[in-house]
Amino acid sequence: MVWWMALLELENLRVFVAEKEVVKGISLQINAGEVHLIMGQNGAGKSSLLNALAGHPRFKAEGKALFDGENLLSLKPHERARRGLFLAFQQPHEVAGVSISNFLRRAYCARFGKEISVSEFEKILQERMRLLAMDPSFALRGLNEGFSGGEKKRSEILQLAVLQPRLAMLDEPDSGVDVDSLGKIVGMLSAARQKETALLMVTHYARVLRSIRIDRVYVMKGGQIVASGDGRLAQKIEDEGYSWIDEAL
Repeated sequence: MVWWMALLELENLRVFVAEKEVVKGISLQINAGEVHLIMGQNGAGKSSLLNALAGHPRFKAEGKALFDGENLLSLKPHERARRGLFLAFQQPHEVAGVSISNFLRRAYCARFGKEISVSEFEKILQERMRLLAMDPSFALRGLNEGFSGGEKKRSEILQLAVLQPRLAMLDEPDSGVDVDSLGKIVGMLSAARQKETALLMVTHYARVLRSIRIDRVYVMKGGQIVASGDGRLAQKIEDEGYSWIDEAL
């Protein structure tokens, strides 16, 4: 008998903002190395789900959420991050006066539970930046300070590359990015991702992810998963929109 455990297992997960239920009983499983997409129109509950899993205090979650067999909902946000859970925000905040390099060194120490000297970390950072074909001067800039949409997304991908999460959740990596920049970001994501890193992405435009194998696609509406399938479902939505799902319901 082979014993198997999903990296992330959700069963009847509900999410509330104040007294309003915004995610209404989500169940899914993600294995190490898999890529899962969440699609749906605005207000479907997609971003709320990711924020709740990351431990954002505004979102109260109930139900079953296991991360590598551990009760995710019992962990504080920083404990979830240390376990290897990563969230790339749709609209990352600017942090004036804190360079990307300094921010990432402190995040790296917290993630792996060990102190590391500036010189040691610089070697790691430069290696990751070479991997992503990034100009080293980028790391000297203030975190997201005055960044364009594309620069913010590249900053998030660099964080992913340095912190090496086990599950990376990306909230609309295509938001606020032009087509050319988006192609570069998808290429960077492919380079930054470790073989065993699972991805859970919210997106409106699955066509930009053609270079990445998609294992599962979910469509959310009204806080629930109303359709699921393989990558062909994403293509059908690209071609026909969501009206056929509404008719089926």
